[in-house]
Amino acid sequence: MTTERWLLLSGGVGGAKLALGLDRVLPPGALTVIANTGDDFRHLGLHVSPDLDTLVYTLGGLVNPETGWGRDGETWQFMNAVAELGGPDWFRLGDLDLAVHVERTRRLAAGETLTAVTAALGERHGLRTRILPMSDAPAPTRVRTANALLDFQDYFVRQRAEPVVTGFDYGGGAATPAVLAACAAPGLAGILIAPSNPWLSIAPVLAVPGLAAALRTSAAPIVAVSPIIAGAALKGPTAKIMRELGVEVSATGIAHYYRGVADGLVLDSADAAEATPVEAAGLRARTAPTVMRTLEDRCALARATLDFARSLRP
Repeated sequence: MTTERWLLLSGGVGGAKLALGLDRVLPPGALTVIANTGDDFRHLGLHVSPDLDTLVYTLGGLVNPETGWGRDGETWQFMNAVAELGGPDWFRLGDLDLAVHVERTRRLAAGETLTAVTAALGERHGLRTRILPMSDAPAPTRVRTANALLDFQDYFVRQRAEPVVTGFDYGGGAATPAVLAACAAPGLAGILIAPSNPWLSIAPVLAVPGLAAALRTSAAPIVAVSPIIAGAALKGPTAKIMRELGVEVSATGIAHYYRGVADGLVLDSADAAEATPVEAAGLRARTAPTVMRTLEDRCALARATLDFARSLRP
């Protein structure tokens, strides 16, 4: 009997929260996460992979529970010293977090791939779930605004997502053999899209040449979880970006965005009235509590999403 396998497309804190729920309710090794690397960049000479690290820290029980990113118990002596020297301190690397960036940069310089380095970090932290970067090649996301084309971290961190967005440029990269194999794995029961920002976290993954095609050729159903609840986003600039791009800030707006990509959409119970317009947009709808404040919340949403995907199998 073939073991049931699942894929999750993820980026940011919301993606890591659902990944943790799935990790806890599925057997060890059943879940593979394809993670956004469009926000990777070099800072202070180091290769920083924010979404990969958030996944590793979350699944490894190391994440700061207050922020959902970074290490728990972090200290900041390094960045304070950088600031004293007049260096760029707008993107802060904690003293514990710094070790990961140094080790990643060292191993990449020695010729290892980002996939191999991420696997090694996951093994060190005893992860039950495999994390795959969407590409081993640089695939930077850039944000188009009325006045400039901004690197992602410049827009998101330095400028706090304040500029008005007019569009995006996605770096592309190339799908890795590991990603392509995961998309074609025997027993693939479903492909899930986390409640991550569709434009900043999921679109960069789908823009990787070869990856979207590999997802489309899979017979497994694709189910997305809406990041919009009652006309707002719990975290981050998703709703702001939707307004600036002229997209309706609602679960229905998310359904229109994922039309042609996903087969179904999980929307929050507060948006139950939108089930009909979501289905009119071409996606099957399922309502469930989607706010993930506790581990129990994350596991409950994971179970609801898995059950929905199973119901959509041909």
